[in-house]
Amino acid sequence: MSKSISQLIAEHHIHEVECVIPDMTGIARGKILPKDLFLSAGEMRLPKSVLLNTVNGQQPDNGPYVGDTDPDMVCKPDISTFRVVPWAAEPVAVIIHDCLEWDGSPVALSPRAVLRRMIDLYAQRGWRPVVAPEMEFFLVARQQNPHEPLQPPIGRTGKPEAGRQSYSIDAVNDFDPFFMELSKFCDVHRLGVETLIHEAGAGQMEINFTHGDPLELADRVFLFKRTVRETALRHGIFATFMAKPMEAEPGSAMHIHQSIIDADGNNIFSKPDGTASAEFFHYIAGLQKYVPQVMPMFAPYVNSYRRLAPFVSAPTNVRWGYDNRTCGIRVPNSDAASRRIENRVPGVDVNPYLAIAATLACGYQGILEAQQPSDALSTSAWNMADDLPHHLEDAIERLRGCAPMHDLFGAKFVDAFCAVKELEYGTYNRVISSWEREHLLLLV
Repeated sequence: MSKSISQLIAEHHIHEVECVIPDMTGIARGKILPKDLFLSAGEMRLPKSVLLNTVNGQQPDNGPYVGDTDPDMVCKPDISTFRVVPWAAEPVAVIIHDCLEWDGSPVALSPRAVLRRMIDLYAQRGWRPVVAPEMEFFLVARQQNPHEPLQPPIGRTGKPEAGRQSYSIDAVNDFDPFFMELSKFCDVHRLGVETLIHEAGAGQMEINFTHGDPLELADRVFLFKRTVRETALRHGIFATFMAKPMEAEPGSAMHIHQSIIDADGNNIFSKPDGTASAEFFHYIAGLQKYVPQVMPMFAPYVNSYRRLAPFVSAPTNVRWGYDNRTCGIRVPNSDAASRRIENRVPGVDVNPYLAIAATLACGYQGILEAQQPSDALSTSAWNMADDLPHHLEDAIERLRGCAPMHDLFGAKFVDAFCAVKELEYGTYNRVISSWEREHLLLLV
């Protein structure tokens, strides 16, 4: 972006600036500043420990990760992320900030810094990773009681969806006012949304993004989630990015398509004759070996593991195949220039920075180790043995014990991230569920 921040603020008549950073859960944290204060300050300061907030607002013991004095970090605006907030009553801008130490080095706990670190490793080899996320989400009726199951919303027909409407045009049109405003907001927000479809679940939708730079795509996903939720509220419904919001409906994923371009603009997954390269197979093997080791970045919550069940369009292992949607790793049919690999494991509840960084890290490590994949699967992977952890506690233990991922992400980050996930799991584990009350109260 060639214009300065001050020029952009003047051009769009901005009154206030939302200065945001993504924390480890992917929640936007920061400050809202009047334009004059924002321009005069040139930066934002926040406690480094803000990055360690759990999804329910707690923090683990942060001393080992930020120091005993809970110091500030310097948050510098990334001008390339400047966007006008389309739903604000007055002209407001949002700018994503980078988290820096006082000496200007990246804060190791920052998810955005972790993704930059991964992109830099590729750049050192003359490579440029390209990604394209696909995001599923549910529209649901508003409800205030968290103990009640979620219900599909009522569209313009006056009736909630009662059955599966996969790829139905009419089912999408039932929420035309919502999607028309969402489309407008995405255009103003420069989110690069491509395709809208109705997915298999009642009220479940999918949005695809144009492919591009991993950091830019993570920024767009980060902003898109907020855009969808805000648009839904304006139409009297909720939008949820839970991985498994309803018991009888399929879960929601964030599939990540990925390829690698060399300095000459060639896809390194293809050889000059158009056949698959050694790097292509090494990358797949890296995903097979390491995706089960970094599952807290692909399935970060207890709810995430409810999605990963057979026969509901979600993987249970890391088998791979050509155009095989039962596999955790799918290779779509394409020409040589567009050869890519789709990671179908991540849920849509992920922090996009970490999910993209993790899938790039797994493939990178596979290339580094010259790993060889299993044979491509041409039958259903749902009949194969499970490779993935079944719950968050097991996933955290695997990540803690994976030395190569400590090297790629930074040991301090991995330790801190696991501490956040452990605290969330411990908090959940104290909750007495309705199942326990129903079946144990008077029978045991």
